[in-house]
Amino acid sequence: MANAETSTAGWGLIAGNGRFPFLVLEGARSQGIEMAVIALKEEAAPELERSAKRLHWVSLGELSKAIDLMHQEGVTQAVMAGQVKHNKIFSAIRPDWKLAKLLFSLPRKNTDALIGAVARVLEDEGIRLVDSTLFLKPLVPEAGVLTQRAPDAREAADIAYGLGVARQISGMDIGQTVVISDHACVAVEAMEGTDETIARAARIADGKPLVVVKVSKPGQDMRFDVPVIGLPTIEHMKKAQATALAVDAGRTLLFDRTKLIELADAAGIAIQAVAPAPAAEPKETAAGMNRE
Repeated sequence: MANAETSTAGWGLIAGNGRFPFLVLEGARSQGIEMAVIALKEEAAPELERSAKRLHWVSLGELSKAIDLMHQEGVTQAVMAGQVKHNKIFSAIRPDWKLAKLLFSLPRKNTDALIGAVARVLEDEGIRLVDSTLFLKPLVPEAGVLTQRAPDAREAADIAYGLGVARQISGMDIGQTVVISDHACVAVEAMEGTDETIARAARIADGKPLVVVKVSKPGQDMRFDVPVIGLPTIEHMKKAQATALAVDAGRTLLFDRTKLIELADAAGIAIQAVAPAPAAEPKETAAGMNRE
């Protein structure tokens, strides 16, 4: 049943790509909530039409249309779920008047500034954005070793080193993933995402064992850009001969969690959820939608 925080009325989902929107729909439905879906044409999967009872397609630049549709559907609370590729946010947008005005007002023309400003516009329109993991708490791990095997001494040392590097780059909003080998940073994530970073590290390392570290941002705003690990990440790690993965506890989504851990165990990959960096106040310019 829905609790006070998740009353069944007035819920919307702004859907990007990947499995995240489907999982949110399922999680909400399990609590008796049927969401109205605003699906981004450039990103969201066509299969959403079979999963959602109320769905509307909008382009990335159609901010006014998206707001009007949410008002028509009576949406007062919304979840953003699913990746929006950073290059598309700027190359694929044909802004309507509301978004054009917003873009003109931005002091910084980057993804964080844009999505953060959109979030504030929605709030001004009476649409409150909530924690994107609200309906998916079982997929968010607590601190501890998640697999049968804990990281060994080599892996633990690389994780400790990688956490320091990853927290620095995430604080600068460069990326949230680093790949480490023997206390050396082999690859740093930029706009390409976690899986491509791992693949690039494998090419550079040329067979050396790797450790992957993925963290949240300082003061992670759980409404946007929540770190995600899915089955493809474990498959990429397996191909790359990466033997351990560290993620932030309480701030990372593990899609298909049970199957993901089973896959990691079968590949001999250790997964550890570590205590995140101390929370800070979220920046005024909130981050973009979720990266996988």
